[in-house]
Amino acid sequence: MAGTKEGKLTPMMAQYQAMRRSLPDDVLLFYRLGDFYEMFFEDAKEAAGLLNVALTKRGGIPMCGVPHHAAENYIAKLIKQGRRVAIGEQTSEPVPGKIVDREISQIISAGTIDNLSLLDDRRHNYLAAVSESKGTFGLAAVDHSTGEFTVAEFPDRQQLEDELNRLAPSELLISDEQLQKLGGLVNNLPYDGYAFLLDPAVHTLRDHFKVQSLDGFGCAGMNSGLCAAGAILHYLTLQLRRSCDHLRGLAVRKIGEQVAIDTASQQNLDLVDSRSGRQHTLLGVLDRTATPMGARMLRDWILHPISDRESLEARHDLIESFLAESFLLTKCRESLKNIRDIERSTGRLAQGSGNPRDLLALQTSLAQIPALRADLDALPAKPSEISDLKSDILLRLHEFPELVKLLESALVDEPPVSPKDGGLIRDGYSSQLDEFRSASRDGKEWIAELQKSERARTGIDSLKIKFNNVFGYFIEVTKANVAKVPDDYQRKQTMSNAERYITPGLKEVENKVLGAEERAKGLEYEEFLKLRSEITGHLDELQQCANALATLDVLLGLAETAQLYQHTRPVLDDSRDLEITNGRHPVLEQTLIEEKFVPNDSHLFHGTSRLLIITGPNMAGKSTYIRQVALIVLMAQIGAYVPAESARIGLVDRIFCRVGASDDLARGQSTFMVEMNETSLIVN
Repeated sequence: MAGTKEGKLTPMMAQYQAMRRSLPDDVLLFYRLGDFYEMFFEDAKEAAGLLNVALTKRGGIPMCGVPHHAAENYIAKLIKQGRRVAIGEQTSEPVPGKIVDREISQIISAGTIDNLSLLDDRRHNYLAAVSESKGTFGLAAVDHSTGEFTVAEFPDRQQLEDELNRLAPSELLISDEQLQKLGGLVNNLPYDGYAFLLDPAVHTLRDHFKVQSLDGFGCAGMNSGLCAAGAILHYLTLQLRRSCDHLRGLAVRKIGEQVAIDTASQQNLDLVDSRSGRQHTLLGVLDRTATPMGARMLRDWILHPISDRESLEARHDLIESFLAESFLLTKCRESLKNIRDIERSTGRLAQGSGNPRDLLALQTSLAQIPALRADLDALPAKPSEISDLKSDILLRLHEFPELVKLLESALVDEPPVSPKDGGLIRDGYSSQLDEFRSASRDGKEWIAELQKSERARTGIDSLKIKFNNVFGYFIEVTKANVAKVPDDYQRKQTMSNAERYITPGLKEVENKVLGAEERAKGLEYEEFLKLRSEITGHLDELQQCANALATLDVLLGLAETAQLYQHTRPVLDDSRDLEITNGRHPVLEQTLIEEKFVPNDSHLFHGTSRLLIITGPNMAGKSTYIRQVALIVLMAQIGAYVPAESARIGLVDRIFCRVGASDDLARGQSTFMVEMNETSLIVN
C-alpha cells in the first residue's frame, strides 16, 4: 500500500511526503490512516526506537504506527524525550477510488501541551522567549493551556536567569542571531530571527490583539520584551499552527513592584521545591487551595512577592474578614471544592481541542458561582479597607445562568471523551436527534424480534443475527444446521464452523438502523460545535471569572492556614525596621513530629541595629533562624498572615539567603568560590 514494486510513490505516499516537507526536520509526523497514526521513512526509524514499537516495511518503505485512541500516551513519551509531534489528520470521509484529504491540524511541543492528563494541574506550563537589545533583556512567557501571556524586561542577564528559574519554561525561544550571546539558558530552542525584529513583532502583536497601539497594555517602550512576545505569537501561529484566540491580553510584570529573589536564595529557602519533598517547602505547607487555578496562582505569588503595600493590605483585610466569619469561610471553601479547572477547559475549547467533558467541567463549575457570590457578598466589609478586594473579586466573578441552563439541558450526566462517538446530548434537547435515535432503537428491537421469529421458523435454536463493520448485519448458522436454512437466505460468507447469510428484509432494516445512527452522531457533533461556540463567545468573562476564583481560593487557603496554626496579621509600613515577636519557622512548625519548635524574636532597626551576627555550634539552628526570618517577611509580602505572636515589617525589595555548602564543579568553582560569588552578589 505504501509504495509500488517499481519504487514509485502511491498518491497517498506522495501526500505524506508533501506534508512532511512542510515541517521542520526535528518534528515527527503522525499521519492518520484509518484507526492508526502511521510514520514512514526516517520518522519511522526514529520513532520506533523512541516508542519501543515494531518497525516494519511495506513496499520497501520503513513504517511504524500507534493506535489513534492511544496516541496521547505515545505523544507524551515523545514530548518527554524532547521531540515535537505534528498531527496529520483526515479532513474528509473515505470515498472509494479517491484519496482521503489530510492536513496538519497542529504541532505539539513541550511548551504547548493542552491535554489535561499530560499536564501538572498545580503549576503553569510556560513557553518563553528572550531577546536582548542595548543591554536590556526582554522576556515573554505564555501558558498556552490557560491563556496567560506576560512580558518583562531586565537590566542584566542575572535577573533574567533568576526569572527563568522561577518560571521554569518547558521551551525557550532564542533568535538564531542571538543564540551565541544568550545561549546556555534552560531548554533553549533557536528560532527564526526575523520573528524577533521589532517591527514584525509589533505588527504580529497588534494584528493579534486588534489594536492600533500596544501602549494600552502598559508596555510602551519595552522593545526587547515586545520582540520576545511577538516571536512567541509567530512561533505558535505560523510554525506550530496553533489557535491563539484565547490569548486576550498582554500583562506586564513590573520588576520594581516585585521582591527580587535570586536563584540561589529561592533554592536555599525551599520555596517551591526541596530535596526532602514538596511537603518541606513553603508552597507545600501553605497550599490549601481547592482548585488547580488557585494552586497555580499561589505558586506564582510565592515566587513573585510584591512590595505594593495597598495590594498587600487588601489581601490581609479579606483574610481578616473571613477569619472573623469562620462559617462563611467554610461555606466558600466547600463551594470551591466543586469547581474544576475553568482556565484550562476554556482554553482547550477556545482552541478547538476541547471535548464534552470540558463542557461538563464548565457546567459543574459555573453552577457553583451564585452560591459563592452570595456567601462572599454576605461577608461584612472592613470599614478601614484601603482597597476593597472583595468588591473587585465580585466584579469579576460573573454568573452565567443562561449558559449553565443550556449546558444542563444539552449534556448527559456522564458524556464520552470524544464528541464524534455520540451519546453526549441529552434526550429531549433536539427533536430531530430524538427521531434518529428512535429509528435506531426501533430498528434494533426489530432485529431482536427477527432473530426470535427466524429461530421459530427454521427450527435452528442457535441461529444468531450479528453485526460487523465489513458486512453489517447478517444471519449466522452453524454448519450442523445448514440443511435447515430456508431458500430465501442468501449466502454471504463461509466460515470454518458456520455460514453467514443475508435477506432483503434484513438489509432494508440495516439501512434504516445504521443510517439513523450515523445521522444521530453527525447531529450530536454539530450540537457540540454549537455549544463550544457558545463558550468561546463568553471567553473574556470566563477568563476574568477564573482569575477571580483563583484569587479567592488562594486567600481562603491562607485564611485556613492562619486559623489552623495561629498565624497573625503583620503590620506593614515603609520603614526599614523589622520586629518579630515569638516568630516560628512556617515549614518546621508543620513538619516537626518528635520535637516542638521554640519561638524566638527578631529585631532589626535601621538607625541602631542593622546587622545581626548569629553564632553557635553545628546543628544549633542558625540557618533555621535565618530562613525563618526570610520566610516570615516573604509570607507578609504575598499577603499571608505570618507564624508569630506579632510582626511589624518594613516592606523589602529584595530577599537574599545564602545557607549551606555547595559547589559548581561543572563551571570549575569550588564551594568557597560559589560562596564568595553569592556573597558578592548580595553585597553589590
